Amino acid sequence: MKAAVDGLLKDSVGKGEVPGVVAVATDAKGTTYEGGFGKRVLGQAAEMTPDTVVWLASMTKAITGAAAMQQVERGRIGLDAPAKEVIPYLGEVEVLEGFDAAGKPRTRKPKRDITLRHLLTHTAGFSYEIWNADIIAYQTAMGVPGITGCENKALTTPLLFDPGERWDYGINIDWAGKMVEATSGKKLGQYLDDEVLGPLGMDSTGFFITPGMRERLAKIHHRGPDGALAADMALEIPQQPEFEMGGGGLYGTAGDYAKFVRMMLNQGRSDRGDRVLKPETVAQMSKNAMGDSKVGLLKTAIPPLSNDAEFFPGVEKQWGLSFMINNSAAPTGRSAGSLAWAGLANTYYWIDQARGVGGVYATQILPFADTKSLQLFYAFEKAVYDG
Repeated sequence: MKAAVDGLLKDSVGKGEVPGVVAVATDAKGTTYEGGFGKRVLGQAAEMTPDTVVWLASMTKAITGAAAMQQVERGRIGLDAPAKEVIPYLGEVEVLEGFDAAGKPRTRKPKRDITLRHLLTHTAGFSYEIWNADIIAYQTAMGVPGITGCENKALTTPLLFDPGERWDYGINIDWAGKMVEATSGKKLGQYLDDEVLGPLGMDSTGFFITPGMRERLAKIHHRGPDGALAADMALEIPQQPEFEMGGGGLYGTAGDYAKFVRMMLNQGRSDRGDRVLKPETVAQMSKNAMGDSKVGLLKTAIPPLSNDAEFFPGVEKQWGLSFMINNSAAPTGRSAGSLAWAGLANTYYWIDQARGVGGVYATQILPFADTKSLQLFYAFEKAVYDG
């Protein structure tokens, strides 16, 4: 497997398909493959080594989801209780019905309360501007900033439908992070350090890029219409944010994230045996939690940030408590019922509990679902199963 994966990743870097890539495979006992190839920044000397720090983006969601489920375990949040009991503002959010002739939003009260279940399954009604033009129009009309600026006002966009009606990917888990803060009395980053990242030994992961992490940081690249890659030296999540973005603010290494993957393979225990989640919580998080709703195509509204995106088109997908679940086997070898998701700059992971295997893959490229990056991730995953 090592020879096959090394060859695959080296070949892609050699062809200029990705500037640099790190990949890690793991089983329940430990790492089975780790490799890094290419450059952290095109045109610079630093190598893309396995300890390279990347923007994890929406891979943050599963970690925040685990924190929220710890609060459920401890009786501080009810999974199906009104979220407004913890965050009163969530009882005030209305459903967007359209815009008047002057471009002002028309809204109404939702038919039911938002719950933590809705937030963790992306069925609350929230969306992201990257994949929804109505959110862009609302932000423009109401002066609401984009989510990656980490301003509290960015979380004031409306619902697009009544909670529980369907799936739409959005700011849901940022609100779950706010709920963790409200019930724990800690900032989200501090809570994660104390209760998730620390117990898992994820010491190169956090919202704040420490000096040691910055020395190993890869920069995000943009792929232009001609396919050429250019590094963006300025793009970075604010390091003194108004709120710590539980839906996408973490930086970390692929090896660190593999420790989280292993925790989910080991029924909630860390590598050193610490209990992070109860086995029954891991089982609950790992099954469909959204009823009959299905995960659909993410249709881009901002092409520089994302292509149209869907994993394994034709494979039915649903959502657990912060993970996408493929309901039938994937062409890579991934078992039915596996867990997965990704980050905007083309970071990806999967957790196959049936076969006891998982993996983490990281490039730093925009737009999301970059053709070269996504196909390389699939090829890496298939090589892990073939091996």
